[in-house]
Amino acid sequence: MIKRPAAGKRLFILDTNVLMHDPTALFRFDEHDIYLPMVVLEELDRGKKGLSEVSRNVRQVSRFLDEMLLIAEDSDAISNGIPLPSVNNGDMPAATGRLFFQTTQMQRDLPKELPSHQGDNAILSVAIALQQTITDHTIILVSKDINLRIKATVLGICAEDYYNDKVLDDVDLLYRGSSELTADFWDDLNRLESWTADGQTFYQVEGDVVKDWYPNQLIFSPGEDHNIEAVVRSVTENSSDIQLINDYRKDNHAVWGITARNREQNFALNLLMDPEVDFVTLLGQAGTGKTLLTLAAALTQTIEHKRYCEIVMTRVTVPVGEDIGFLPGTEEEKMTPWMGALMDNLEVLNKTEGGEWGRQATNDLLQRWIKIRSLNFMRGRTFLNRFIIIDEAQNLTSKQMKTLITRAGPGTKVVCLGNIAQIDTPYLSETTSGLTYVVDHFKYWQHSGHITLLRGERSRLADYASEHL
Repeated sequence: MIKRPAAGKRLFILDTNVLMHDPTALFRFDEHDIYLPMVVLEELDRGKKGLSEVSRNVRQVSRFLDEMLLIAEDSDAISNGIPLPSVNNGDMPAATGRLFFQTTQMQRDLPKELPSHQGDNAILSVAIALQQTITDHTIILVSKDINLRIKATVLGICAEDYYNDKVLDDVDLLYRGSSELTADFWDDLNRLESWTADGQTFYQVEGDVVKDWYPNQLIFSPGEDHNIEAVVRSVTENSSDIQLINDYRKDNHAVWGITARNREQNFALNLLMDPEVDFVTLLGQAGTGKTLLTLAAALTQTIEHKRYCEIVMTRVTVPVGEDIGFLPGTEEEKMTPWMGALMDNLEVLNKTEGGEWGRQATNDLLQRWIKIRSLNFMRGRTFLNRFIIIDEAQNLTSKQMKTLITRAGPGTKVVCLGNIAQIDTPYLSETTSGLTYVVDHFKYWQHSGHITLLRGERSRLADYASEHL
């Protein structure tokens, strides 16, 4: 029998997958209390072995629990609840919530259709027993498992998803990286100055509209009289410096033979070719040109400009269908089947004259500059003067994304590509993806840029399929 929480508090029963997803979930419920059924501890024990991200999370949860149990002096302290420290921006204020463990066998009041020996059903039986025992406040089951939440709701148990890892309430609120100026933008400015430096045109604008701008945001005015496409270089409280961008839609500004076909692609090439922008994120549906533009910019800056010593490309290996099993060969040979997008785009970029021999010679040259690496071997590495491309980044968690980006050393540029509408990783959604996480957190940094590509440029067949299927 646990001590009843104070009036107004809620008791959250945590499912195993919540702790596997976020080990710090124990500290994310503020003043409310947490209850861990014994079956959750058993499932954590079974999942602690291995080198996967989930196994590491389980081991971290076990360490957290072990540290907190040191506070409890005897069994009475455990039955009365162990104080939980709240985590807020790295600060550890006075504990208000408590952690309770299941210490007694509870009556299993479940329908006979639900076998009690299954882990999910055992959690449901604990929730029902707590509802019958503690009647003065709400018992809430927190789980990432949709089917468990459905069964809980059917049985009259309040069930919720784990929302603390959500970056945004709605994916439509995600930063797009570009903004269209209003028709009366120039008339509403308090002050406007212009100058040129190193062949580039700059403007300093002053007005209320700049408060909503971010560094390296792309702004444009589609009107014929004041047609402008610029990038925000700096933002203060009421003024901003903007720079007119290069027009990569013209053949004389082609990047490795590739020209932009729309405004968003032109914005993307400006970010990719800018040496002052160390981190770039490109979002867009299939066929918008994310990989092609990135590879063209990488090859130009690595081979022609000698800005980087090599190109490193990686992606998470999550299959769309059934897993094909073991792949023989070296690390790069194992990753090759996952890099179909790289090979397809290299064929487009490899337009060398001279027949089959000339194309093969150019392809061999490109392969020497491009290295394919697995995510499994990234921890502990440091990449110096590399152009790193992270493909299919929507399948990465926020922690995996942090692990990859922190590998960057001096002179390295990191580009993340993805489509948050095509997430294949379990328990990740558009609002919890690592790609969404970095887009939202890097928008304030002056050396990062983001753009959402809107138009597909693959083919009329692909465009029609995207719109109608």
